[in-house]
Amino acid sequence: MAHPSLNRKSAIIINAILLFSLALIIIYKLILISEVKITKEIPIENETEVIKKEKIGNINTERIINANNEPQNWLSHGRDYHEQRYSPLNQINLETINKLELEWSLDMGTKRGLEATPIIDNGIMFVSSTWSVVHAVDAKTGKELWVYDPDVPRSWARKVCCDVVNRGVAVWEGQVYFGTIDGRLISLDAKTGKNIWEINTLIDSDKDYTITGAPRVANGKVYIGNGGADMGGVRGYVSAYNTKNGNLEWRFFTVPGDPSLPFEHPELEMASKTWTGQWWTMGGGGTVWNAIVFDPEFNQLYIGTGNGSPWNQQIRSPEGGDNLFLSSIVALNADTGKMNWYYQTTPEERWDYTATQDIILADLNVDGEDRKVLMQAPKNGFFYVLDRKTGELLRANNYVKTNWATHVDLKTGRPVLNPNKDYYEKAIWILPGTYGGHGWQAMSYDPKQKLVFIPTMEIAAVHRVKKTFEETGLYKMLPETVNTGTEFNLFDTVPDMSDGDNIPPITGELIAFDPLTGETRWSVKHKQFWNGGPLTTAGGLVFQGNASGFLEAYNAKNGKLVWSKNVYTGIMAPPVTYMIDEEQYISILAGDGGASNFLGDNFGIWEGQLASIKYGNYGKLLTFKLNGKSKIEALEEKDLSIPEQPIINASLEDIKAGQDIYANYCAICHGSGVHGKTISDLRYMSKETHEYFNEIVLNGMLEENGMKGFSDILNEKNAFEVYSYIVDVATKERSLQQRN
Repeated sequence: MAHPSLNRKSAIIINAILLFSLALIIIYKLILISEVKITKEIPIENETEVIKKEKIGNINTERIINANNEPQNWLSHGRDYHEQRYSPLNQINLETINKLELEWSLDMGTKRGLEATPIIDNGIMFVSSTWSVVHAVDAKTGKELWVYDPDVPRSWARKVCCDVVNRGVAVWEGQVYFGTIDGRLISLDAKTGKNIWEINTLIDSDKDYTITGAPRVANGKVYIGNGGADMGGVRGYVSAYNTKNGNLEWRFFTVPGDPSLPFEHPELEMASKTWTGQWWTMGGGGTVWNAIVFDPEFNQLYIGTGNGSPWNQQIRSPEGGDNLFLSSIVALNADTGKMNWYYQTTPEERWDYTATQDIILADLNVDGEDRKVLMQAPKNGFFYVLDRKTGELLRANNYVKTNWATHVDLKTGRPVLNPNKDYYEKAIWILPGTYGGHGWQAMSYDPKQKLVFIPTMEIAAVHRVKKTFEETGLYKMLPETVNTGTEFNLFDTVPDMSDGDNIPPITGELIAFDPLTGETRWSVKHKQFWNGGPLTTAGGLVFQGNASGFLEAYNAKNGKLVWSKNVYTGIMAPPVTYMIDEEQYISILAGDGGASNFLGDNFGIWEGQLASIKYGNYGKLLTFKLNGKSKIEALEEKDLSIPEQPIINASLEDIKAGQDIYANYCAICHGSGVHGKTISDLRYMSKETHEYFNEIVLNGMLEENGMKGFSDILNEKNAFEVYSYIVDVATKERSLQQRN
């Protein structure tokens, strides 16, 4: 085989070299084959050590799809793309759970809410905290490796409905992606924490947009939405960005804009026919602030959309209409953003019934046919099972008590409204309330039992049309505050009780729910309504934290409590589990807050029961393993004696006016009825706070703490009225304390 341009001797030499090279290739391939066999005998931690040396956080689509092949890691928000929050790890099980103890704890340096799900890859944990701060931690020891603070302007807190929280990061090919409260998407080097790129995702930074949700990543795209539909002028959308450079790949708007202008994509023309009036001047709402799930089997992205803005449909769409795509589950082509199908859980949305709650993907046999389904328990109280390919509604059973609708018609897919619960006619109470039957807190799934574990809530809402709109037909949306078109002053709103039912007490439960039959197999009652999301494991356990400050484990088959640990801090976040050096760990963020700050301590009913009030709200990252070597620090109970209040010259009219202002502008952070939870309870104001009250409230003296001034909305007279109301409440309750 001589080359035509070479002599015979040269050709022989080259052929010999080629034969030698071929032999080396064959030997190398034999070595590789042998290594595959050897790898099965190498412990997991040695195998992953090789990956760690190559690149930290080297996660990709293939690894997440095959997450069961490396159960020692927690690679994506819900562990894998199915987001079932079910782990195959079983070292911690019903027999060993009594040996579970704290291994390490990390002080998160905050007293605000912690909601994030950590990502763990080969011994490194990536987790977000308040104000969108990101931490990288050695998952075995708790040693902090780096911290990145995006320096969110503290004034942005006024744009936030529900605390300066963040629900997590995504990790992909050596980079960490996360959203910030002020609307940025940032990419960090997973090894060093250095900023690689950042972009502003907001279409209008003057509007009350925020990002609190965790991004998702697949096939070189990072997907992110935003929140703000409870505030003012916000229009919902989800965006896909290039993971390498942050370039915008596509964007899908969830509600149509001004119909006199070209629609951004064809689906909006159809949606616009379901709206009336001038909705676009108010934004419309429909924000994608939590549920974003990638489905590799159909290359679809499922998004859950939020409530209308404002809530009251009479204002945003006066002649009614379904108002697409509010409160909907929408399936998009993950590459292009084109809509494949949609299902609207709550047409004519007017109750703050978001469909932004977590979405789980699963395989179920439905009526004798194997189906690939998605499942969601949105706020409205009905549990939906949909065919992932077509969007066909398969089941819609109520998972909590509902009275706003009697049932969901499976033929039309629409809820059948209860005519006696129309708040356009009168003030009424409904279940679920605006907190929903289920909030953003995660739910988990047991693929063996085919059960979903849901942290449910029963908390009624009293709805009434805003008085000023009722009287004048006019409504003005105010910047950087809640704009719902409904009354927030519950003291001045008496609901119609002619149906004979009594408003039930506020409760929360963890339920084991059959998605096909609608049966609740077992339930665990909690002392409060606002508790954490669960984790299910192959060890036969369901883990959940609660507002009383306990992390607990239940038998997945019957709900029996098998382990409980007082951590002295309320918990909203879900636990995760992972393994290092053949030892299984359970890790969770402890730190209460979020939307529950509005209810505070339920007007004193839960005094002494909420860990965040009883001990303070010291945010921690807690990690447990069998025979853990650390101890949880026991905290002393706080002195809740209300201090003596100053004597002021305020009239009953001042106090009543202050009550209304407080309910509309202050309660969302400082608690209804001046009963705060994790943000300052104003009954306990210091002497200095009393002295500088106007400077704080009007001029933003404490803006760097997140308390921006309200001089754009309130004047000095208003500030005095609010102050009068706070002092009046504190004085009366101090007197009651002293008598008791």
